[in-house]
Amino acid sequence: MHIAILTFEGFNELDSLIALGVLNRIKKPGWRVSLAGPSASVTSMNGVTVKLSASLADACEAEAVIVGSGIRTREIAADPAILSALSLDPSRQLIGAQCSGTLLLAKMGLLGAVPACTDLTTKPWVQEAGIEVLNQPFFAAGNVATAGGCLASPYLAAWIIARTEGPEAAADALHYVAPVGEKEAYVGRAMNNITPYLETRAP
Repeated sequence: MHIAILTFEGFNELDSLIALGVLNRIKKPGWRVSLAGPSASVTSMNGVTVKLSASLADACEAEAVIVGSGIRTREIAADPAILSALSLDPSRQLIGAQCSGTLLLAKMGLLGAVPACTDLTTKPWVQEAGIEVLNQPFFAAGNVATAGGCLASPYLAAWIIARTEGPEAAADALHYVAPVGEKEAYVGRAMNNITPYLETRAP
């Protein structure tokens, strides 16, 4: 199981790296989580440079993909070279997007008439793309999920874990990262947000 987190120049660390951490709570042979992008390394919106371990082509072949956000997502969504290199397919992949990553899904035609979640800054741009924006942290339809707000990134990660490894595995992963003294409340809230959108089959 390969999960690729698309991470571009100017990325938001909270989106890519929190999802990376939660997803890596799964310890099993063949489970691999990668930061993926069009270059060997990228620098975040706050100046943190990370090496990428997967390419855009690798992401197209992954079983699951998360599209992270960042300060340059509007440029990326208007870049025909990147859009043409991203052949994501919800019929065979789980696809999630965080904040401005939702705009990228919209531009790729992966949302259709389905409503979506995003952050408040990106909301008008997603609406301009013809997508209804919901006032909630998480929404999924079939194999496509979106989340709004930096700290909603664990919901995307938990959704992927729940879809592939089961809800109990997702709850366990969230429990590990949840604040001490708030673990049960945090996990309960998170699972309440994703459970209505779980499908029983894996991609």
